[in-house]
Amino acid sequence: MRKILLGLFIFISLINPVHAESYCVMNGNDGTVIEEQDMHKTQSVASISKIMTAIVAIENGDLDDQWQVSDAILTVDGSSIYLQVGDQVDLRTLLYGLMLRSGNDAAIEIAVHVGGSAENFVKMMNEKAAQLGMKDTLFHNPSGLDEEDGGNISSAYDMALLMRYALRNDTFKEISGSPYFDYANHVRWVNKNKLLFSYDPITAGKTGYTKHAGRTLVTSAESNDLESIVVTLDMGDDFRFHQDQHEGMFEEYHSYVILKAGTYHINHYTYEIPDTLRIVLRNDMEHDIRVNSRCDQGVLSVEVIKDGERLVYEWKGVKDRTKKKGWFF
Repeated sequence: MRKILLGLFIFISLINPVHAESYCVMNGNDGTVIEEQDMHKTQSVASISKIMTAIVAIENGDLDDQWQVSDAILTVDGSSIYLQVGDQVDLRTLLYGLMLRSGNDAAIEIAVHVGGSAENFVKMMNEKAAQLGMKDTLFHNPSGLDEEDGGNISSAYDMALLMRYALRNDTFKEISGSPYFDYANHVRWVNKNKLLFSYDPITAGKTGYTKHAGRTLVTSAESNDLESIVVTLDMGDDFRFHQDQHEGMFEEYHSYVILKAGTYHINHYTYEIPDTLRIVLRNDMEHDIRVNSRCDQGVLSVEVIKDGERLVYEWKGVKDRTKKKGWFF
């Protein structure tokens, strides 16, 4: 009987692998890494690299731009939204096709339109990666395909950094978090991120797969003022793992407000703080927290020292006539 049970366990393990080559669980509120395994290990990341394609296009293109599909789509294969040369499209619709259905044809068409050429768009992707501190990352194409050029190389940590940045953009968050999009001719695109249909806290995400990369997945979730970001590379049962990690963060951590969103008048400058600054604390631990804030030459700096780790946040101000100056905490 024990041999039968052992054999059954091995069989189930083989068809439902739960190990990941690497993963990163990041708190989106302050960028703290909650848990990780080989998070700086690099590999092809497949279609989760379309997160960068989307944010570069959103920041540099006009969502209402309309044009006819070029013959550039003839150079890609794999997942598709079945564009035809000459089709009338707009950037907004292609972004939904990119993020919900992982259309490689949408990726190349977006790149050519926004960047002028695929090569120039990839340059823009790598410039953004450098700006975000993605030190393990090199993009070769806008789609994530890796059969010809080795694909887009990154790490779980870098992809978490990218997702945290992209989520600050409302357009990106709305598109990548949409369960459905109704396309022309009564076609409904369904998001490949299954957690959008089974786990309420999920806010956004992107799936990926190639034979070379394995399954790759990025998801985000929010609950009780906590933002959780999970990245897995080369994992089998990835959706279950992501949900477990999100739930673990929400159960074991809470957020602490450092600076509320709003308008501040300090030292002849006005500062607009768009998002409340929070740090994340583990429920079962005592924490040493110190906060130092200062205005100097039109820059508001907030230094947070949490358990010996130093984080600095800065905002540029607009000059006004107020007379308050110096430290304000």
